[in-house]
Amino acid sequence: MPAKGKYFFNENDDCRISDPLYEKYRYTSQQHPLLLLLLFIAILFWTTLIIIFFVADEARNHLAFMIAVCAALVIFAVMYLLLCIESLFRRWLTLFGVMIWICFLIVGYVSLFERNNGYQLWEQVPFFLFIIFTVYTMLPFGMRGAVIISVLSALSHIIVLSIVVSMTSQEKKESILFQLLANAVIFLCGNLMGAFHKRQMQVASWDLYRYTLKCIQVRMKLKIEKRQQENLLLSILPAHISMEMKLAIIERLKETNDNRQTHDNNFHSLYVKRHQNVSILYADIVGFTRLASDCSPKELVVMLNELFGKFDQIAKENECMRIKILGDCYYCVSGLPVSLPVHARNCVKMGLDMCEAIKQVREATGVDINMRVGIHSGNVLCGVIGLRKWQYDVWSHDVSLANRMESAGVPGRVHITEATLNHLGKAYEVEEGNGHLRDPYLESMNIKTYLVVDPRSKQCVSNNHLPKTRVNDGLKMRASVRMTRYLESWGAARPFAHLNHRESVSSDSSSSQGRRRKVRFEEIPLCSTGRQRTSDRNSSQKGRIEEDIYDEMMSTIEGLSSTNPWCGKSDDFWVFSLIFAEPSLEKEYRTIPILKLKSYFACASFVFLCIFLIQMFIMPKTAELGISFGIVAVIIVLILFVCFAEKFMKCCPEQWPCLRHLCAISEKVETMPLLRLPLAVITIGALLIIAIFNLTTVKNRCANFTGSNDLSATTYPFGNTTQSCIEETYYTYCCILGFIACSVFLQMSFELKVLLLSIAVTVYLIIFNTFQFGNSNVNVNSTSRFITDPRKMTSLYLILFYITLILLAKQIDYYCRLDCLWKNKFKKEHEQFETMENVNRLLLENVLPAHVAAYFIGEKRNEDWYHQSYDCVCVMFASVPDFKVFYTECDVNKEGLECLRLLNEIIADFDELLLKPKFSGVEKIKTIGSTYMAAAGLSVTPGQENNQDKERQHAHIGIMVEYGIALMSKLDGINRHSFNNFRLRIGINHGPVIAGVIGARKPQYDIWGNTVNVASRMESTGELGKIQVTEETSKILQELGYSCECRGLINVKGKGELRTYFVCTETAKFQGMGLN
Repeated sequence: MPAKGKYFFNENDDCRISDPLYEKYRYTSQQHPLLLLLLFIAILFWTTLIIIFFVADEARNHLAFMIAVCAALVIFAVMYLLLCIESLFRRWLTLFGVMIWICFLIVGYVSLFERNNGYQLWEQVPFFLFIIFTVYTMLPFGMRGAVIISVLSALSHIIVLSIVVSMTSQEKKESILFQLLANAVIFLCGNLMGAFHKRQMQVASWDLYRYTLKCIQVRMKLKIEKRQQENLLLSILPAHISMEMKLAIIERLKETNDNRQTHDNNFHSLYVKRHQNVSILYADIVGFTRLASDCSPKELVVMLNELFGKFDQIAKENECMRIKILGDCYYCVSGLPVSLPVHARNCVKMGLDMCEAIKQVREATGVDINMRVGIHSGNVLCGVIGLRKWQYDVWSHDVSLANRMESAGVPGRVHITEATLNHLGKAYEVEEGNGHLRDPYLESMNIKTYLVVDPRSKQCVSNNHLPKTRVNDGLKMRASVRMTRYLESWGAARPFAHLNHRESVSSDSSSSQGRRRKVRFEEIPLCSTGRQRTSDRNSSQKGRIEEDIYDEMMSTIEGLSSTNPWCGKSDDFWVFSLIFAEPSLEKEYRTIPILKLKSYFACASFVFLCIFLIQMFIMPKTAELGISFGIVAVIIVLILFVCFAEKFMKCCPEQWPCLRHLCAISEKVETMPLLRLPLAVITIGALLIIAIFNLTTVKNRCANFTGSNDLSATTYPFGNTTQSCIEETYYTYCCILGFIACSVFLQMSFELKVLLLSIAVTVYLIIFNTFQFGNSNVNVNSTSRFITDPRKMTSLYLILFYITLILLAKQIDYYCRLDCLWKNKFKKEHEQFETMENVNRLLLENVLPAHVAAYFIGEKRNEDWYHQSYDCVCVMFASVPDFKVFYTECDVNKEGLECLRLLNEIIADFDELLLKPKFSGVEKIKTIGSTYMAAAGLSVTPGQENNQDKERQHAHIGIMVEYGIALMSKLDGINRHSFNNFRLRIGINHGPVIAGVIGARKPQYDIWGNTVNVASRMESTGELGKIQVTEETSKILQELGYSCECRGLINVKGKGELRTYFVCTETAKFQGMGLN
């Protein structure tokens, strides 16, 4: 059977679909929306700048900048429209990214060198930091390209400005060096945080793609499983009752998984319905038993498959439903499940076609076989009884009469009753059948019978002068070989072939049957015909599955492109928000473990180090500065110690108890929201506070310098900038780095990041607009390149980074939620898939033994004929003869339905006995009316019987006797509850058998051989309440310790006189207790 989770793929198999599909997925899910987002932010930012210039009447002072910005806006607007309208431009995505980067650089350098004097090292640092960070996070570059472009951007700013400033500025070289170092630290922090962000998003993108692909793969496999399940169920049962039984199986599996107790009912479920006005056909191949005794296992299975495959095709053409195959007996019904007014004609036409098919085989091969057909019209009860090995069957007195019509028929003719003739009208000519002369039951019931005249027989008479087919060339071969060679040319489909292919069994069957033709025996090669190769079909099937997965993935990608986290409508999210519509899923997302959380704290610590270095390079070395950074450093170190306690544990030689507690806490940092959220808030809050905390010392210094508290008194001439104003500028940059530190907590709550960033930007704007340049009388020759009022420039950059990081966080939250959503869907579909697997397993094992089921459905599924010969199998037939007397059809028992309900209870209780470990080796084969057929020894690997000692080799014979006694005991219990007096009649025999699966449209596992025939005769010639066995079986039972009583010689049909024995069931019960 399929291994659990067989459709899960290894890591190496995750990308079986070509890389371009992943590239398209990444473009649709990440690159395209982020690029649009960046273009939107740039257009909004520069449009705001232009408006500010015109409002402040400064446009003429920044003419070069205005031209550069307008040109960039036009380019960006065109790109935005192209990306919105046509997604095919993804092939030009890298070119678009390079153009955007070049535009950013041009605008940045134009703003730097718009004037010919007063260059400062701190100018446009935030803008270049913005370029560096967005190259990593928003532009469609790979990691290597992003690193190269970002490093070039940083180095160009540092090198160009250092050269220009050193040539034009009068500042001290020490001051220039410290500013260059501070700029380098800012750009280094931007590069590393951007690279970390990009790496995490690449991993998240691949992870989301992998789970999306897996989810689609499982979904496709689930569809295949459903299709296989439906085909399998329909191969056992007609559609009108199969769905009801399927739902019952799924409900039972759910109850098992939920550990719920099933409700105790007085009766087992009965899936039987009554149908009126149908015709029943029984057909038996005369001479087949003699022919089968000369067959090898494969020859027998192939022969039966080809014959019954042909009969199935004839049944389909004549609107008949095959019910069951009993050895070489085939019976079907017309008028099920939908009533047909021409049911009698259908059955007669089918019977004539069957006789014609066998006639062709006889003429082509010279094998003496014929077809005997009996038909009767009436009413039937049809459905399934029992719990195991379901087989659709029909019951009624009319069914029994049709069976009698077959046994009393004439080989090569269709034998019908008067009831069928009445439905035929004048469609066929008939002649007297005289069935009452060949069957006493027909005589006692005064049944008048007829033989149908085949219209084709007249044509055959007129064509008698034609030369007959030559068969002499093949008569040197065995009859079974000639039959097999000829029948293989019919090309019947293999059993269960439809389960492993996308095409339905009907299409396979019809196409193959459509190509069939009458084959002359001379055309059949004397060498064995090779079986059809399936490797090409399997590879093409695999290719079709991958095509389906590819198409499904493409539709998913298109779905992603049609939705966005801002205003897209989705069944999974609330409108205008990313909150899951399902509360349980939202709760799961909020509590999901963050596996990379510790790396977030490590990055935040690095940002803290960068802020510390910047302020050490630029700010005066005051006690306040040292104390404030010392406190924050202690907080950061403690948090890192909590996060990485297990690492410190390995380095520490002594295992201190406090460290063990810290390790336990450290393991919960990633999984416990109540622990990680406070730590994240403390870390981010400390960074945002320390970035601005020491700005008050600048205020005090500026106030001391001017003799007042008004910062406007501080001179801010272009080219003669005071130290305090440089410090304030770098405080702005530290605040921006604090924003970036908040953004590296990628999978943290979006609402938390919005709250922290919003509070921070509000406080920053208040501080900078209150304390910086308090008077509006600012010199127009200010060093600012954009706006004469530095407060506006500071506010613009803070708002720029705030908006960028908020939008980026929203997009990241969308990815994280998609990842959670797909994993949740993957989990649910995985559970559904396992349920389907279990249903398939139950269904298949209800048709086949487990070891045979593995042959057809499993990792190493096989499409060849299944046939196996066994040297020693014990076969049992157990019947309830009294049930035929008990069964009546009247209004009181709903025309026999209530009688069948009792039979269903009997068979179901017999089936339940097979669940006992003691009887695990007993395999139910089928039920025939009220007769129960089982076999033991079929699970033993053929050829290994001789490797066991005799007692173990024959143990299954004793188990079968024990099972027969258990059946008697179970029936006694049913009698007590139903106030009946049913008794079992059991026959047992052992010996060699042939097992196989026959039938493509309705595959059926069966066993054949002389052993089976004799076991059946042991039952039919037995006595009520006794187990009759052959002399050979009795000897083995006596060796096992059972007592047997000789009955004597009895006449067995086809075998002559045989000496038989009755097993002493009383001593057998004690023997069974000893075995237990």
